Amino acid sequence: MTSRIPRDSRLRLVRPRPLAAAPRAMNQRPSRRTAPRPPEGTPARSELARMARAVLADAARVARWADAALGPGRESGTADGKATLAAATAERAGRELGLTAAQVRADWDIARLAGLVEVHGDNARPGWRLRAWDRDDSAVLRGWVALFDAWSLAHPEAADQEPAAVAEVVSAMPQVLSFLHLSAGPVPVAQLLDLLQQRVTELRTERCEVPYDGPLSDPPKQRPDSADDTALAPLLDWALGALASVGALTYGDGQATLTPLGNWAVWVKLEQICVAAQSPAGNIEQGAEDMLRGCAQLRPNAARAEYRAWLAARPVGSAVTELLQAARGEDALLRGLAFEALRVVGAPAEPDVRAVLEEPTLRPYALLWLAEHDGVDPEDAHEVLTREEATWLWVDTAAAVADHGEAPLLVRHLEAAVQPTVPMLLEEVQAVGHPRTVQVLVALAAAHPDPALAKAVRRAAFQVHTGGS
Repeated sequence: MTSRIPRDSRLRLVRPRPLAAAPRAMNQRPSRRTAPRPPEGTPARSELARMARAVLADAARVARWADAALGPGRESGTADGKATLAAATAERAGRELGLTAAQVRADWDIARLAGLVEVHGDNARPGWRLRAWDRDDSAVLRGWVALFDAWSLAHPEAADQEPAAVAEVVSAMPQVLSFLHLSAGPVPVAQLLDLLQQRVTELRTERCEVPYDGPLSDPPKQRPDSADDTALAPLLDWALGALASVGALTYGDGQATLTPLGNWAVWVKLEQICVAAQSPAGNIEQGAEDMLRGCAQLRPNAARAEYRAWLAARPVGSAVTELLQAARGEDALLRGLAFEALRVVGAPAEPDVRAVLEEPTLRPYALLWLAEHDGVDPEDAHEVLTREEATWLWVDTAAAVADHGEAPLLVRHLEAAVQPTVPMLLEEVQAVGHPRTVQVLVALAAAHPDPALAKAVRRAAFQVHTGGS
C-alpha cells in the first residue's frame, strides 16, 4: 500500500535562516524594574556627551588622521603588532597635525583605549565609535567610560613602583571613587589616603593564607601587614593624577573632586551593582557558571544588564577567564550565554577569545564573536563558519534547547540549519561528531509531529549510537 501523501515534501526544511536567528530559549520573564534616575544635578546625556567629546577631542583627531592616512592599501600604523604607533608614522602625524611625536603617541593610546581605533595584529582600523562620533551620544559616552575603566593604562605608574602595590591600589580605587561620589564635593587627599590604607589592608587580609602544621595549642601568630600610608601616598598621587588625566576628577591644592562625567560614571557602576544585588539569584556574588544560570530566565536586555553588573564587580581579565571556563563545560546553554556576556566585555576580551580558536568546542562561538567584534552584521556573521562548523554549532544549540527549552522550540530550530533538506542535515550531523548528537536526534524525533521525519531522525540516532552508516 502506498501513501497518497508525498512524503519527500515533508522532509524539506523551510528557507534557511542565519544561525543568529535561531530561537533562544529561556528568555521568558521581563524585567519589571524601572529605569533609575541619575542623582539630582547630573547633566543631561547630551551635555555629558559634549564633555566626553571635549576630553577625547585630541584622540579623535589622531584617529581621524589615521583613518585617512592609514586606510586599506596604505602603510601599517603600528610597530611589531603591539598596538604601538610606529616611529615614522608618529613623526608624520606630528608634522601634519602640528603635534610632537610624543603627543601623537599619547593621543593614539587614548584613542585605542576608548575604542576609536582598533588594532588587530599589525593592522589598525577605525573603531565603530569613531564612525558614530558626531551623531551618537551613547557611543561617545561608552568610549569615555572605556577610557575611564582603563585609567591605569592611560597614565602608567612610575617604573620604580612595586607591581604588587600598584595592583592593590588599582583594586582599591573603586571604593575611593565611591566615597568621592557619596561626598558630592571636594575631599581632602589625606582623608582619601586613610581610606585607601584601610582598603588595601582589607585586601591583604582577605588573601592571607598562613600554612601551619604545628600543634593546635600553639597557633601561628603571623598577621597580614597593614598598609603603610607613606608607601601608598605616591601611589594615590599617581592614581588621582591618572583619573584627572582622563577627565574623571579634578585634583589639586590637597583636594580631589569628581567631575560631572566622573560622578555620572561612578553612579552608573554603583547602580549596576545594586541591580545585580537585588536580583533573585544574587548574581553579582556568584561565579560565572552560577551567574549565567541565574541569567538564563531573563530577557536579553535584562541579562545584559546582569552581565554588566557582574563584570563591573571584578577585574576584566579574571572575569573573561571565568566565562571561558564556564563555556568549556557540558551545558551548551551556558556556552552560548558565556559568549553573550563576552560580547558585553567587548575589545578587552579579544585576545582570550582569539586564543580559544583551536578548541573545537568553542571555535564556532569564537569565530562568530570575532566577526561581530570586527563589525560584521550579526545576521551575516554565520558566513565566517565552514559548513562543518555551522553544523556543529547547530547541534550544540539544539542540545541547549533540548536541555532547557520546550519541544516546539526544538522543532523550530530546524529553520537555523544550513542544509536545505532533512536527509542532508542528518548526514552531516552524523559526520560532525558532536558528543550530544544522539541525545539531540532522539529529542528531535520525539518532538517532531511528522511521523516520517521522526522515523528518519530516530534511524540516524540509532546509526550514530551503534557506529553504523
